[in-house]
Amino acid sequence: MSAPFAATVITLFPEAFPGTLGLSVIGRGLDRGLWTLETIDLRAFGEGPHRKVDDAPAGGGAGLVLRADVTAAAIDSIDRGGRPILYPSPRGRPFTQAMAQDWANGPGLILLCGRFEGLDERVIEARGLQEVCVGDAVLAGGEVAALLILEAVTRLLPGVLGNAESIAEESFSDGLLEHPHYTRPRTFEGRDIPEVLLSGDHAKVAAWRRAQRERLTRTRRPDLGDGPGQTD
Repeated sequence: MSAPFAATVITLFPEAFPGTLGLSVIGRGLDRGLWTLETIDLRAFGEGPHRKVDDAPAGGGAGLVLRADVTAAAIDSIDRGGRPILYPSPRGRPFTQAMAQDWANGPGLILLCGRFEGLDERVIEARGLQEVCVGDAVLAGGEVAALLILEAVTRLLPGVLGNAESIAEESFSDGLLEHPHYTRPRTFEGRDIPEVLLSGDHAKVAAWRRAQRERLTRTRRPDLGDGPGQTD
């Protein structure tokens, strides 16, 4: 039996984890050993009696920068085991569902949560960190981004969701956004469930859902381009 997907997070705030990762199906997957989570306290590798992890930016400027030597020591304390090291950053590659699926197929992830003005560029280069952007906005630190990435990845692990079919037509799974969903009551504040969904005709339901996915993608996310088989 292969080893479970292993997630390691380097952070100044280990108490932020597992956070929402300990809830619902992902938390149950963690409890069942379908994946593992380890936190590394960056402060433990700090310098001096106050465990200093940052310093003023070279060249001047506001804020502080995480030191390369301190961060490298934290990274080097981990058995990487072939896992990529991610650094959530506004200047990184945009995070996508395809990336989540690719990482879910691997042995696990190591995530380094930045703080302050950022991280010394030399450790990014020396330890081969992959910068990943979870959205066009700046956060106070990388913890929320790390939680987001891990949730997107671990929900794809075998056995975590239970029903693999629930992933098949999700937004971004095949280049299209997800279709609308409905349930009881049949009428809500004058709005009815579309009749096709109540027809019992599976072929018509599938065609309606596909058309809705294409429509929503064209109108809301034209940047995604034409999904497989998408029509004008």
